[in-house]
Amino acid sequence: MIFRIPINLKKFLCYLCVFTVLFSANAYLSFINNTQQTTASPANKFTVVLDAGHGGVDSGCVGKNTNAYERDINLSITKKIGNFLNVLGVGVVYTRTNEDGLYGTFASGHKMRDMRAREAIIEQANPNLVVSIHLNSFTAPSAKGAQVFYKLGSETSKDLADNMQSLFAEQIEGSKKTSTEGDFYILNCSNAAGVLVECGFLSNPDEEAKLVTDEYQERIAYIITCGIISFFGLNSV
Repeated sequence: MIFRIPINLKKFLCYLCVFTVLFSANAYLSFINNTQQTTASPANKFTVVLDAGHGGVDSGCVGKNTNAYERDINLSITKKIGNFLNVLGVGVVYTRTNEDGLYGTFASGHKMRDMRAREAIIEQANPNLVVSIHLNSFTAPSAKGAQVFYKLGSETSKDLADNMQSLFAEQIEGSKKTSTEGDFYILNCSNAAGVLVECGFLSNPDEEAKLVTDEYQERIAYIITCGIISFFGLNSV
């Protein structure tokens, strides 16, 4: 897979770092791709909670042409990010590792139970950063691209979101150039910095066709990983 290298030197170093480490770690990635859960250890300097949005009966938006569920694509992208971060020595905790939600029984209030279960995982992990992965949908099928939201009132979250959004703007057609403040439960439930990434529009036929592919999901995961390691100052390893 070939990625266009940004001109900006800082971003170039970030991309070079990730590419070099991941290129030499293909065997390790093949192994951890088959694992169901990765947790942070005391040896990790940084810990990230990766939250795959939706799950179970809450499938999120659905692709019109492929009938692909947002729930499943979110999880696939999330695991790819986790694999990259583990290779780079960043501790990872997932809120979910399969297609199920975290609500227990499907009864009244299941959505809030699901969110509170995610909150409990975040509290226990005590992470440096929370990254929640989602897909977008809109009535106009022309809407496309990735959008990054940052935690309400958090300047550190905004810095991360701005950098990540600029990477998306350079690499993914139709992505916004600036990040947006967002009032989301998953980001507000802890003191950690946090961003919510809408990785693309399932309502856009062209983008839907890309989002269901492993190659495009890996590209999205790669960009998000670059933003995360830049946030932690891991431009060299």
